[in-house]
Amino acid sequence: MRPALSVILLTTLIGVGQGLFLALYTVQVFDRIGLIQGPANAAFYVCGSALALAFLAGGLGASFFHLGRPERAWRAVTMWRTSWLSREVIVLPAFMGCVFLYGLGHYAGWAQHPLVAGVDATLAIGAIGTVLCVGLFLCTGMIYACLRFLQEWHTPLTVINYLLFGSASGLMLATAYAGVIEPSLVGFLAGWTVAFTLAAFVSRGASLIRNARLKPRSTLQTAIGVKHPRIVQSSQGFLGGSFNTREFFHGATHAFVRSVKWVFLIGVCPVPLALLAAGLAGNARVLLAIAFLVQYAGLLAERWFFFAQANHPQNLYYQRVS
Repeated sequence: MRPALSVILLTTLIGVGQGLFLALYTVQVFDRIGLIQGPANAAFYVCGSALALAFLAGGLGASFFHLGRPERAWRAVTMWRTSWLSREVIVLPAFMGCVFLYGLGHYAGWAQHPLVAGVDATLAIGAIGTVLCVGLFLCTGMIYACLRFLQEWHTPLTVINYLLFGSASGLMLATAYAGVIEPSLVGFLAGWTVAFTLAAFVSRGASLIRNARLKPRSTLQTAIGVKHPRIVQSSQGFLGGSFNTREFFHGATHAFVRSVKWVFLIGVCPVPLALLAAGLAGNARVLLAIAFLVQYAGLLAERWFFFAQANHPQNLYYQRVS
């Protein structure tokens, strides 16, 4: 498949925003049950929510560049009964609304003055936002995991990887953010970051091993309906390109694809965690920020590889595109 930059940015940016929100809400919950000492003021949650919203809005904006007729984007919601894409289109704005209300609630002091007696409004909003956040991970992952004819994607690992990578990148950003706003929380958030980053690395490694063992269910004979044992395509079959040859071939060499795989394997886990450890040991906030930037760059490479690795069955027919 041809990786589209707009979709790569959409999935990675909203993943960071989702993970950052989960980090904020985790801090609040652990603070309320007395397991950690929370931030001294509400600015941590307010600014963090604004930052999460910025990433979510950036991802949403990037998605419009993937549309042929952006003015008709609203029609996507009409297929919510059967389409995971439609469900994502519905859940994403709803989640963004919850993140906005979560930040507004902390700014307005709803945590100290519950709207309902005995209930902290920010905790309630955060709980709803968490459900929507997990639902958004599910919708985004299932857009690809539900495609039976793309064996590389048709696995629960696809959804798991989206959830773990998004959470890990958001937690990495939260750690860097806490280093500036609330240093006392850096250690707590760093622990969660390490756990999710390692889990994402193991999960993605499992999907790579699985995909390497896949055997195509179709052959060139079944693709074109000819039973001859030896069939070779020597030309594209027509003078110009088509939608099929543009959208289902990435055009990169096998060596380049392999190099991208190693780039993301190194960039999403070992290097960021080493930078994170160095930042914690030396109390260097700049290293925490660099760790996030390196991991996000690795995540961009991972998402490119995710799309490029998928082999559409129609490629059996269009074996030669030049």
